[in-house]
Amino acid sequence: MDLRDYIAACERIGDLKRIKAEVDWDLELSHIAKLVEEKQGPALLFENVKGYKSPVLTGAFATTKRLAMILGKDPSLSMVELTKEWVAVSNEKLVQAAEVKEGPIFENVLDGDKVNIFNFPSPKFYEMDGSRYFGTAVFMVIQDPESGRINLGTYRMAVLDEKTVGVQILKGKTADRILKKYGKAGKKMPACAIIGGDPLHIMAGAATVPGAKSGYDVVSTLRGEPVELVKGERTGLPIPARAEIVLEGEIDPERLREEGPFGEYTGYYTDEIFKPIPKPALDVKRVYFRNNPILWVTTVGRPVGDQHMLYAFVRNASLWTELVQMKIPGIKSVYTLPEAAGRFWVVVSIQQMYPGHPDQVAAAVIASNTGTYGVKGVIIVDEDIDADDLPRVWWALGTRYNPQRGTQIINRGRSTPLDPSIGPDENKFITSRIILDACIPFEWKQKPPEVRLSDAVVAKIKERWQEFGLD
Repeated sequence: MDLRDYIAACERIGDLKRIKAEVDWDLELSHIAKLVEEKQGPALLFENVKGYKSPVLTGAFATTKRLAMILGKDPSLSMVELTKEWVAVSNEKLVQAAEVKEGPIFENVLDGDKVNIFNFPSPKFYEMDGSRYFGTAVFMVIQDPESGRINLGTYRMAVLDEKTVGVQILKGKTADRILKKYGKAGKKMPACAIIGGDPLHIMAGAATVPGAKSGYDVVSTLRGEPVELVKGERTGLPIPARAEIVLEGEIDPERLREEGPFGEYTGYYTDEIFKPIPKPALDVKRVYFRNNPILWVTTVGRPVGDQHMLYAFVRNASLWTELVQMKIPGIKSVYTLPEAAGRFWVVVSIQQMYPGHPDQVAAAVIASNTGTYGVKGVIIVDEDIDADDLPRVWWALGTRYNPQRGTQIINRGRSTPLDPSIGPDENKFITSRIILDACIPFEWKQKPPEVRLSDAVVAKIKERWQEFGLD
């Protein structure tokens, strides 16, 4: 699958709308997309962007149904069911990506003075944004200079000028550590910013496949066939042969550029609204693109949009995988709430096996690589409630949660600096956390008798359902 295959698949089931009327890249496009996403409408392909001939895709991740299609799974599966199938990929036989010599990405190549990022219809999303943004559904390929390992990561990318995009690399992340290695060696870091190809590349970091040398191998394993890669002609970095657009260049660790502000996935701006922050920047030396390239974007901003669905799924998958690897027993389902920006609140459903089991699970969530970064709230529920069944989660909080017994406050933990609940005079990298144990205590000998429907009567009713005319 590549991005065009995915668009065709959405269209076949009536889940894509082609917008043929002229739409301005300046605010209008993003506002249309956001309004449609918030109503869980179809993906949109804007075919007539003002001043441009190439289209823009939005809303690719906005519903669980479309997430399932990207994953090649049954569109009727829930978020938890999809995550469970994704976690199982760690047991799949490794399929490695394959290098080829040619691909559609080489249909157009621009070098040097001909490079102009404004040739692509990058939108301006919100009024207070500092610039247009080429990269909101983009991934970047770099290589660790010591291990040689290829890293795929997603970062927002603002258009700073005709030949430069900012790269939002946060401190402590893998790309930040790799960039520092190049800086220590006095070298610039080769990099490729990629839009398109298999949509799974955006999610590649959420799966752990034994023996995988890069996210490309992860995607190949998930698909059951090799991703075809070509090498960037300047950097030698691997790029998907069927990508839509590739910006190839280098990042100078010593040359930072002011970037921002940007309407973040939290639904707020950060302190950058007052003081744009110097960040790494990709100096673009060469551009590759297919004929009539599709610029793929996500609207970000206030939840729930497609970015929040993507964040939630990716964090579900990575957190659940880590809990399995930690050998934490009894995990039935994991759910990161898209409504909480796809990051800050997590629900875990468990089969209790011993006293204190919910506390162990909550502590493991916070101690995990995924949970330690930005999670502020963990809710633990019993196995009769799926983690993504929010009405039942609220029921558990109302009837099983005792604030005195079930509440723990963790005073210090790692935060994302994008969290707007952390004040301007506070440490942006530290947050507190809360654990809510909404389980019936395992050690209670007499548990509250629950009102239940009769399984036998329910079975009989289902057999007569059409007779009642309730379909």
